[in-house]
Amino acid sequence: MSTDIKTEVQASEILAAGYEVTHSKSPLFYGNYERKGDLQQQTHYCPGCGHGVAHKLIAEALEDLGLQDKAIFVSPVGCSVFAYYYFDVGNVQLAHGRAPAGATGIKRTCPDKIVISYQGDGDLAAIGTAEIIHAANRGEKITVFFVNNAIYGMTGGQMAPTTLVGQKSSTSPWGRRPSNEGFPLHMAELIAGLEAPVYVERVALSDNKNVMKARKAVRRALEIQRDGIGFSFVEILSPCPTIWAKDPVAARKWVAESMIPNFPLNVFKDKKHDPVENAVVPQRSVTDVLEITSKDAGSEVELPKHQHHFKEFEIKIAGFGGQGVLLLGQLLTEMGMREGLDVSWLPSYGPEMRSGSAHCHVCLSKQRIGSPLVAHPDVLVAMNELSLRKFAPQVAPGGLILYNQERLPQDFQLPQARVICIPASAMADKLGSTKATNIVLLGALLEETECLLSTTAEGVLETKVKKQELKEINRKALAAGREFIDHYVRVGAVSQPDGFAY
Repeated sequence: MSTDIKTEVQASEILAAGYEVTHSKSPLFYGNYERKGDLQQQTHYCPGCGHGVAHKLIAEALEDLGLQDKAIFVSPVGCSVFAYYYFDVGNVQLAHGRAPAGATGIKRTCPDKIVISYQGDGDLAAIGTAEIIHAANRGEKITVFFVNNAIYGMTGGQMAPTTLVGQKSSTSPWGRRPSNEGFPLHMAELIAGLEAPVYVERVALSDNKNVMKARKAVRRALEIQRDGIGFSFVEILSPCPTIWAKDPVAARKWVAESMIPNFPLNVFKDKKHDPVENAVVPQRSVTDVLEITSKDAGSEVELPKHQHHFKEFEIKIAGFGGQGVLLLGQLLTEMGMREGLDVSWLPSYGPEMRSGSAHCHVCLSKQRIGSPLVAHPDVLVAMNELSLRKFAPQVAPGGLILYNQERLPQDFQLPQARVICIPASAMADKLGSTKATNIVLLGALLEETECLLSTTAEGVLETKVKKQELKEINRKALAAGREFIDHYVRVGAVSQPDGFAY
């Protein structure tokens, strides 16, 4: 008789005898774990490993709170790397240590979801230290479960940031020495010391009593996210029998006798019930923030209203470092924000301060932006010949290329896009500064595409530029770019200066 049939028979006998089943497999787990061809009722975890217990606590809490259909489980590299084979929820796999960063993006994109970052000590406290600290410091509304077994379990037992003083590992064969390896990191205390986190607790899987306390902590952390309160963090002291070279019973005992004295169990922070410290602050939109900023600056002018003719408008700006390539992208994104659009700006540049290649991707959208990467831009602003040749073939058919020269190179093959040659650098130089080249091109872009309002551009430039003489030059440069389109492009080729293509 197979193991599965035996299990079913035993369960039937128990129910027939009138006993009540109080512990069973959570429906949040898949029926079969298809990572393996056989033994699909088994996880990949070692006997006595704390991950299985932690998984069950999380699954039961999600089930009790009715959050299965909203949950997204984020797991990075580590012993929990195959969590997506077990949890029947949304699953995202990320690189080592990057779960908080990924969870941040997911939560901000899908604020109605329950986003769980599940990490081990090598992952969270070592390679992912920056991610977890900054996510906590920003108060991202995610829940982080930190499984601390004081060792690198998956990769052979190297010393982790939480390895105890004197504890031996494959990379600390004489035991951890503070003089050489430093002291263990206490992540719960570090996180609790930040202002933004709402709930921070350390629990342990050392015995049934502490497992029950861990169950409550897991549930509390998820409730806090469900209620939209803020960042929650639960550190779970967990046994690792295989790497510790102990049997499961001894491993649990070691958690109680060695780990807990070094990592005291405690609720380090709980703002949930503090009406003063945890006062709910209304979420402000980008428009609200910009309106407040505008008023603080002494301006009571309402933000401009503009009927945008696109659902999504993608722009690529390219040139040499020092030409204002990245700044032009930033100006466009801020303009988009001021007009109530979703925006993204993705820069790409070399280590050179000047003369190195640089380009950026800008997306203006009426809806959520799936990726900041622009593969086929609606508009290419090419500030030099190298950028024109490199990126012109990528422009979407029927798109627009603004080229910073009087004419195209003789051997340049026209792509399936309109090309407007505009001597922006020469025009800016006549106005008093070649630094305004990008602003001339901005004016031309706005006039030709009508993607954003020139009045919005004027407002952004007013706040971005500090020097009064540059403000005046930029104002003239913006107008010059617009006038070029009006006078030399829209009126027809007869009126254009010799050599201008359009």
